[in-house]
This record gives sequence, C-alpha cells and structure tokens, in this order.
Amino acid sequence: MQVVNLKAPGGLDKLELHEVEAPGEPGPGEVRVRLHASSLNFHDYIVATGMSPTEQGRIPMSDGAGVVEAVGKGVEAFAVGDAVVSTFFPHWLEGPARVADFKTVPGDGVDGYAREQVVRPAHWFTHSPKGYSHAEAATLTTAGLTAWRALVVDGGLKAGDTVVTLGTGGVSIFAVQLAKAMGARVIATSSSDEKIARLRELGADYTINYRDEPEWGKRVQALTDGQGAEHVIEVGGPGTLPQSIDAVSIAGHISLIGVLTGRGGEIPTAKLMAKQAKLQGLIVGSRRHQMEMIRALETMRLKPVIDRSFALGEIADAFRHQESGKHFGKICLEF
Repeated sequence: MQVVNLKAPGGLDKLELHEVEAPGEPGPGEVRVRLHASSLNFHDYIVATGMSPTEQGRIPMSDGAGVVEAVGKGVEAFAVGDAVVSTFFPHWLEGPARVADFKTVPGDGVDGYAREQVVRPAHWFTHSPKGYSHAEAATLTTAGLTAWRALVVDGGLKAGDTVVTLGTGGVSIFAVQLAKAMGARVIATSSSDEKIARLRELGADYTINYRDEPEWGKRVQALTDGQGAEHVIEVGGPGTLPQSIDAVSIAGHISLIGVLTGRGGEIPTAKLMAKQAKLQGLIVGSRRHQMEMIRALETMRLKPVIDRSFALGEIADAFRHQESGKHFGKICLEF
C-alpha cells in the first residue's frame, strides 16, 4: 500500500510517498479500514513543517475516512462495507475533557491517516454521515467537531443568537453553516472582498473586512445595537482576542480555538471581567460529541465546503495551497 512519512522533521520537502506492506487481519476489537480521504488542518501543517516536533518517520494527518474491510472478534459497532471516519482523541470516548496534549492524536503523537489502509481499535472510528463522500466525511474529525463543540456543546447555541466567525478556514466555515442551520445570525470577517462575497452566499447575515475595519469589535457592537454577539469563534489567538472581547456580549461565550497569530500576548483582562464573558479554550471533542454531531448533520442535510482535493502523493502541494491562504473551506486528500 502507499503511505506518506515524514522522513525527517521540519519541512514539506521531507514528506515522502512510498510503498509498504499492507496490514494484516484485525485482532480482537479491531477493524481494518481502507482509507480514501483525509483533510488538512493547521495542526497537520505545523507537524509537517516541524513547528510542532514529532518523531522521524511519522505518518501525518489527523483525519481519515474510508470503508471497513474486515472486523476482528468482538466488534459489533461496525460491519464490512461500513463508511467510517476517524476520531481526533481516540481514547476520549465521552464525558468531560480529559486530555491536554497530542500524545495520542493520529498524525502527531501516533501515526496518522496519510496511507491507504490501517488497522486500529474499532472505537477509534465512528460511522460517517449518510450520503457523505469520503472527502466530506474526512473534514469532520477536526474542523467540523471543533465548530460543533464550540457552538453547541460548550456554547449552548440557541436560535436567535448572534455568532461571530473569523476568516474562512475550515472551523470558521463550519461555524457559519452550523449557526445558520440552527437559526442563529452570523457576522463573518475576512480580509478578502472575494471571500466576503462567498460568505454572503453561504448565508452570513453581515460581513466585515477586517483590513478595512481593524477595530471590527466595534462594528459588531454597532450591528447588534450595542448588545454584542453571544458567541465568538476565536481562531486567531492573541492578535485577534482583544477584538473578540470587544465584540462579545455581556455574559457571552468566546471559544478560543486557534493560535494563528501566536501563542501569547497582551489580553484586556479587565474588559473581559467587566463583560462577565466566558473565555473557553478547547481542542476538538470526544467520540460521543462526534456521534452526536453526525446525527445532527444528517438531520440538517448540511454538507461541508471543500475548496480543493489533492492526490496522496501531492500532499506537499496541498500544504502549500493551505500555506498560501487562498483556500475557502477545507482542503482534502483523496486516494
């Protein structure tokens, strides 16, 4: 089978496609999955480029979707032919958050899904949504579930709430879609007028070009008659968090998801305290969260936005496309 390894940490030119022996039969409690797709996340990018060091020879990619080829003894949740998608934290099955690192995350602490076949414990997967392609399903493991947890699990999103999203990456686009499907109002930001037009087509009620309006938090307050937004999907980090605090409502919820602008910086803590807003960090979610999200997606008939797909051997080009910032939604590998 074909597999991609990081032959040495620290650069897209270190990603190497080669042939290895296919895995054998699954053991008790395991499944063998023929993988057909993965999707790129910022987390995958920092592993591939060495910004987040991992072991030499690591197989990258946290997201994987495909078809069950064989089941081991005792597996009842899946049958041969089932379409499945991987989970981000394979050992966090349900309950409150219990992980604070990436030691068990595929593509980082353990080998990931940039390969054609894999044998893993059955609980490392869930069923894919009915009617989804493998590429569409592969977008859910990280980006889709992060947006779901931020808005629904932690944020308690209600119809009529206002949601602010930042940029047009996978998590933000999912947040726009989920918020609109659940009856919320969306204020979306971007630095590109072309992308802003697409955000409006996707259903965003209001859009803000943050290059033209760097103090976009004030604009959110104006658009909400001074009330602010109940939810802010904060993917930027310290460079954008002050504006998110300006934008959020009193007792609102800021989901701190990304570090695109760095890992630390000055934060207006007094303003956050005065607003009595909740600033909650989160990393993806549990297997139970994923199953609940998939059930909801099937009811909503919601499909992810895929910008472009690449072949497995084009993984470095896929990351370069991600690096360029030109994408709108998810970038996938299909193989």
